[in-house]
Amino acid sequence: MMDGKLKIEEVEGVEAPPRARVDTEEAPQERRRDYLDGFLAAKPEGMAAGQPGGATYDAIIDALKDIFDPEIPVNIYDLGLIYGVEVTEDGHAVVTMTLTTPHCPVAESMPMEVELRVGAVPGVGTVDVNLVWDPPWDPMKMSDEARLELGML
Repeated sequence: MMDGKLKIEEVEGVEAPPRARVDTEEAPQERRRDYLDGFLAAKPEGMAAGQPGGATYDAIIDALKDIFDPEIPVNIYDLGLIYGVEVTEDGHAVVTMTLTTPHCPVAESMPMEVELRVGAVPGVGTVDVNLVWDPPWDPMKMSDEARLELGML
């Protein structure tokens, strides 16, 4: 741009850029896959039975999903009433749970039902159920599936 005027240059065509060249005169090199050797040789680590993903832990969660709150047609796990599940290697299970309210009509029977159902899981020897009120339950603890079931989504 000179003196406020544009200089325009017309072009008839542009040469194609040179293509990448691979010399084929040399012996082709074998492709190495050593970055996968360790990964492919590794065997999957077994999950501890009492840890999330382990057989006993998952069976306990399934048992808890079979228990329904009598006032709400959603299982107690998806309802967010289960705060924690711990399982030791010798089969001792500890379930920490709450109820929707301290005045819940099943306040006395629900922990016993949890103890019976979890105790029936293969691999579980003894069960302790800890009923806690802190933190208090609120609807935000429910899973998306429970909210959908109750029409809250």
